[in-house]
Amino acid sequence: MRCFGAGDPLYERYHDTEWGRPRRSEQALYEKLCLEGMQAGLSWITVLRKREAFREVFDGFDPDKVAEYDSIDHLLTDARLIRSRAKLEACVRNARATVALRASGGLPELLWNAAALPSPAYRGWAEVPPTTPASADLAKRLKKAGFTFVGPTTVYSLMQACGLVNDHLTTCPVRVDVEAERVRAW
Repeated sequence: MRCFGAGDPLYERYHDTEWGRPRRSEQALYEKLCLEGMQAGLSWITVLRKREAFREVFDGFDPDKVAEYDSIDHLLTDARLIRSRAKLEACVRNARATVALRASGGLPELLWNAAALPSPAYRGWAEVPPTTPASADLAKRLKKAGFTFVGPTTVYSLMQACGLVNDHLTTCPVRVDVEAERVRAW
């Protein structure tokens, strides 16, 4: 049985092929960081349904292009998006921070230094923590590097989404495959 997403083809595909699988490219990590920030206060499926529109308006989440944006005002009228000024502005600030971070190793290095291998194996969602000491520490390091919308809970969701941890439940049919991918990516 899947951890989540059963019954919605988009959600099932995300669960089976993406969530928890290691992402190491700067662009993929920056996209996940933006989308996890967009999720704050919302369900993930809401963000997932809007992801293609976000990819379009944020130039495929190319941090170099987004870092050059001087205004997000036009995005506030786009009904396809989550129209939160703070969240949209965070995407631009985080693009600038991503570009600046390259001088000291880059976003992939910063994030993957917080990865845990192996991950704890949880039997149910009640056991999965909303934050961890590693996510709290990584949130502090991201904030120090100029990132915003990166509290410990959002950062832990990022860690889950990008494969820094594997929180697929023990009964989940993709857990073993995801952990094997994480070992290879390490």
